[in-house]
Amino acid sequence: MSTLIERHIVSLLAEKDDKAISLLYENYGDTLFGVAFKVVKDEDLAQDVLQESFIKIWKKADSYDASKAKLFTWLFRIVRNTAIDKLRSVNNKSDKEIQIDVSDVYNVGVKAINPEHLDIQENLDKIEDKYRVVLEALFFEGMTQQEASDELDIPLGTIKSRLKIGLRELGKIYGTTMSLLFLLNLLS
Repeated sequence: MSTLIERHIVSLLAEKDDKAISLLYENYGDTLFGVAFKVVKDEDLAQDVLQESFIKIWKKADSYDASKAKLFTWLFRIVRNTAIDKLRSVNNKSDKEIQIDVSDVYNVGVKAINPEHLDIQENLDKIEDKYRVVLEALFFEGMTQQEASDELDIPLGTIKSRLKIGLRELGKIYGTTMSLLFLLNLLS
């Protein structure tokens, strides 16, 4: 995605110009649908998530700050959070437990995680965005490190470093020397 197109989309969003949504859909629609689908694992739900996300993007356009995140990262977060909310809503209605598959990061062997068990999602909000985005992509979106590198446009080595630091920061929040990976293994 060229920086020129991103700037154009951002300026159209700021002006509340309808063309912004068309350009967002044209340039990011397929990728954002993929993000939603990875979370909800259902095409119809993913379409709903994408539509709801575009409404949120439109309403929150004035909150985007290019100095804090790339446009795609901002869009990614909105879609991912909307998908997680949608999944929770659907599962609450059907009284089923949320099962989130985890990638084989460090061969953890975790079958499924219910983030509510440890308030992980809430505590993720307490660490820096650059670490949180990586942890969420790897643990809650089920991406491999390479997929996260490609999706977030971050070098693989940086993904690995941010994972390590992010896990250390979460360990501090939980007030324990146990690694988060050990905690996650307890939940499996």
